[in-house]
Amino acid sequence: MRQNKYDESVFFEKYSSMNRSKKGLEGAGEWHELEKMLPDFRDKRVLDLGCGFGWHCRYAVEKGASSAVGIDISQKMLDEAIKKTSSCKVKYVCMPIEDIEFEENSFEVVISSLALHYVESFDHIVDRISRCLTPKGELVFSVEHPVFTAQGPQDWYCDKSGSRLHWPVDRYFSEGVREAGFLGEKVVKYHKTLTTYINSLINSGFEITGCVEPMPEKSLLAVQPEMADELRRPMMLLVSARKK
Repeated sequence: MRQNKYDESVFFEKYSSMNRSKKGLEGAGEWHELEKMLPDFRDKRVLDLGCGFGWHCRYAVEKGASSAVGIDISQKMLDEAIKKTSSCKVKYVCMPIEDIEFEENSFEVVISSLALHYVESFDHIVDRISRCLTPKGELVFSVEHPVFTAQGPQDWYCDKSGSRLHWPVDRYFSEGVREAGFLGEKVVKYHKTLTTYINSLINSGFEITGCVEPMPEKSLLAVQPEMADELRRPMMLLVSARKK
């Protein structure tokens, strides 16, 4: 299933109003950890899978990348990315992540931010990534954490007064389709276990170089105290790997 909610006008407007959409990388709660995991971009060719508004493509070029290609299934997302991009080193292509078919050794770096949990087969996309990465090429990606995706609806279990009691985890080992609530809409995602994420990389010839379950920065908690609940369970998983 290749879902494209982001080209639906109402959903796109809701997404565009999010803090991370308006402020870019600095508005992303996990950026303080993800940035540390990114490789040296100087003179590197970069591929961004699920590039959205193009924040990571532009960041890579600003840090010295020789080129950056952003892939996204949503033309609305790419139209916004084009508006925000002035560098001729950045190119955007509208296509599903699953359909990438680049020549061998096309990129030194592949990045993906919160997109691969929309892809049904992680094995398939890791194989595609491995083909187009150079030897010793770097892969850095973030996904929604398996603890966050397992149960499905992605909402707290509350008491009758609405107080959050706990985060439900169910059907953890049953991988596959989940219908989650996001921005007031039903969105299809694919739950995968931590074992699948890690072993798929290892079996495709990658070595894991980093793994982080990011927590909100203290400075963010100070201005958004409601974020304290994000310390009760992991929401995201960040992984970096190197092709052998």
